[in-house]
Amino acid sequence: MNTKEYIQNLRSELREHNYNYYVLDNATISDYDFDIKLKELQELEEKHPEFHDANSPSLRVGGTVTKNFNTVVHAHRMYSLDNSYSLEDLQDWETRIKKMVDGEIQYTCELKYDGASISLTYENGSLQRAVTRGDGMQGDEVTANIKTIKSVPLQLKGDYPPIFDIRGEIVLPFEGFNKMNEERIDIGEEPYRNPRNTASGSLKLQDSAEVAKRPLECLLYNITGENLGIATQMESLEKARQMGFKVPDAAKLANSINEVLEFINYWDKERHNLPYETDGVVVKVNDLQQQEELGYTAKAPRWAMAYKFKAERVSTRLNSISYQVGRTGAITPVANLEPVELAGTTVKRASLHNSDQIEKLDIRVGDEVFVEKGGEIIPKIIAVDFTKRPENSQPTLYITHCPECNTLLERDAGEAKHFCPNYNGCTPQIVGRIQHYISRKAMDIEGLGGETVALLVQAGLITNYSDLYTLTKEQLMPLERMAEKSAENLINGVEASKQIAFERVLFALGIRYVGETVAKKLAKHYKSIDAIEKATQEELVNVDEIGIKIAESVVAFFTSEENRNTIDKLRNFGVQLEVSAEKLASQTNLLENKIFVVSGVFQVVSRTELKKLIEDNGGKVSSSISAKTSYIVAGDKMGPSKKEKAEKLGVALITEQEFLQMLG
Repeated sequence: MNTKEYIQNLRSELREHNYNYYVLDNATISDYDFDIKLKELQELEEKHPEFHDANSPSLRVGGTVTKNFNTVVHAHRMYSLDNSYSLEDLQDWETRIKKMVDGEIQYTCELKYDGASISLTYENGSLQRAVTRGDGMQGDEVTANIKTIKSVPLQLKGDYPPIFDIRGEIVLPFEGFNKMNEERIDIGEEPYRNPRNTASGSLKLQDSAEVAKRPLECLLYNITGENLGIATQMESLEKARQMGFKVPDAAKLANSINEVLEFINYWDKERHNLPYETDGVVVKVNDLQQQEELGYTAKAPRWAMAYKFKAERVSTRLNSISYQVGRTGAITPVANLEPVELAGTTVKRASLHNSDQIEKLDIRVGDEVFVEKGGEIIPKIIAVDFTKRPENSQPTLYITHCPECNTLLERDAGEAKHFCPNYNGCTPQIVGRIQHYISRKAMDIEGLGGETVALLVQAGLITNYSDLYTLTKEQLMPLERMAEKSAENLINGVEASKQIAFERVLFALGIRYVGETVAKKLAKHYKSIDAIEKATQEELVNVDEIGIKIAESVVAFFTSEENRNTIDKLRNFGVQLEVSAEKLASQTNLLENKIFVVSGVFQVVSRTELKKLIEDNGGKVSSSISAKTSYIVAGDKMGPSKKEKAEKLGVALITEQEFLQMLG
């Protein structure tokens, strides 16, 4: 056997031992013998760099230092999940999905582990990259750190697709977390607060050797890609196990929501015996074809629901109420609490939402209050313990003036919140709008963060987002924590933002009620900022999914001379204020005023591409058949009940080929 073959065999042997120990929990070699073999491999690789392998078991020890984590766009979006808290919520969900798909529905029930979401990409069985969830559209590449986690296979076993992503959670088991804290306490350092945050923070450590010291694990649950040869979610879990991934074995197939509830009730008690943090159960439609039929809302898959275990609750004292000003001028009252431990974190603050909530709870400074933390990141006050209210207690009087600029607050009819109307003179509003402008889903300006925006405003260098394009390196250098390289990155990031597509620019402007989806609708309909500016309220309301509140807000935004001046500045700096010629060329009005339902499996284009073709050509995609439906594009395996409903309503069924011919 030559040296190359010997090294390859040694790597294969060590991978198998790793798998047995960290995935199967069944050691087949002593730690000492493993370490001897690993050391031998490291020495051989050092002597023979020509046989380098980026996924060698020797790299598990880390050592790579990453100064900046590159942003990577997910090939397949990482959606969040809708939450439910009761049997009624699950039954309502089941009712909705049964209207949309044919046949019997089975469900997979999986435990919802509380960790840091990760997406792993494999090509030809080899780990290529690992990316954090980020905002769902894009995340940070943390491949070097993930390679140190022993339960992540660097090379897959058996039969695997040529390229795919697999999603899961990076978790820190209680045993390892407690041991880490014991060591920190021994050396006089503050203990970590909870396993989830510690796991999440570990992924962004610059030195992968430090990550390697932490007993992190990776639990996988979802394979994503094209032509995977998998028909169900349960099948995909088993496939993942066969490829060498650590897949929790608690998953169960359920034939009804009642069986789902049995699983939930069992694990609501048993979860306390698990080695990891769990906060609920994820229920998924098992059949992947049915999943595809159900599709997604703007934020979450319709085919999955997260059932959250009942929230933990504690009581503590309300010390004071402060008020925050948001970028739209909305005032949010905040409860400042006596610090208390809740669900593994120290809680000091909680949102009180608005004046109506304060009045409803009759909450007062000095009260003993009940605080709950469920699916929300921010804890909430749910009640007051009136038996402990001080005798000298005074009712809470909501503020009348802005806490930042002292402007008299306004509250429009039908609005829950009070607002500061000082749009151009209230510092938190100015800072908030610029922070929104630079955010990931908007202009995604690299090298510029929220704290730096606040510094720039405080220094008088910018007063609105158009001023970002006037900044120079000389202006930036005197700022706190601003080195020459940081200043250059910021300038380059601002320059690169001039290439961002119009629909994202429109979202970035921060027009009230104009979120991502609305911005896309307006950009598609009007094609340019000038056309939107000229549109009347009546014209705007006629645009698909644009209501009266949105229309009023858009008109009000362009009524402001200062806003119009800002738009003119952005135009002069070269920001994209109209749909690009390339995108216009791919769009037509051929399907205008036509509503399509897409059902079945397609041969020429994928379901996603089919929906995009409909929208790019002026049509609208609906998830359910109604009398308003113009056509059903019917592929293979279309359900009989949909066909029956279409015939009953007189809706035309067309094939994939007929649809493509419709587009010429």
